[in-house]
Amino acid sequence: MIIRKYFSIALLSFITLLSFESCDQNNYDDPEMKAYFDELIKERKEKDYSFQFDNTSPFNRDTSVSFKPLNYFEPNPDFIFKSKLYTYNVQDTVTILGTKGETRPAILVGYLNLDYDGDNYKVNVYKSFSRTGDEYYSIWFTDKTTGSTTYGVGRYLDFELNDDPEYLYTIDFNEAYNPYCAYSPLYTCPIPRKEDYIDLDIEAGEKNFH
Repeated sequence: MIIRKYFSIALLSFITLLSFESCDQNNYDDPEMKAYFDELIKERKEKDYSFQFDNTSPFNRDTSVSFKPLNYFEPNPDFIFKSKLYTYNVQDTVTILGTKGETRPAILVGYLNLDYDGDNYKVNVYKSFSRTGDEYYSIWFTDKTTGSTTYGVGRYLDFELNDDPEYLYTIDFNEAYNPYCAYSPLYTCPIPRKEDYIDLDIEAGEKNFH
């Protein structure tokens, strides 16, 4: 109990310090956008803290890899989009390859439309099932930065389905992250298909770790 108490105090102090640091790092004219990106930077540093100290982090499960702070692009409002989910009438089951050569099924549910500088880009949304049978939704993608400034396999975005077919989703590539296989060879992760390539330099979200 004493250890947990001091751990909680240390974490609270750490987060409070980050709040002050983040305020100085962004100078956005829009107060709401500045507040959002301050929160984003705080979340990134909280993730660093968790990856360094949490027993379930890839760095603590694989002692052969050493923790260092994750790398990110600067927050970029140009890579925040809004779109409905356009679902397919026939939702095909496709085969997804894993980084260790295994295959796994996923259902191609639909896609999101991104409008960037007058051009339209499609982002696929997949439904998969956990080992316990729970369904979850995923976005994984590659882009022009893949293999150079970002992880060579690709990056992921979390996606939560809304029951309203007219719902406008926020697709924020500042939240794009690397799968655990980017940090440790103990893990396997889905490889984005060629259909998941976005023909843009998405300079937002997480960069290469190594």
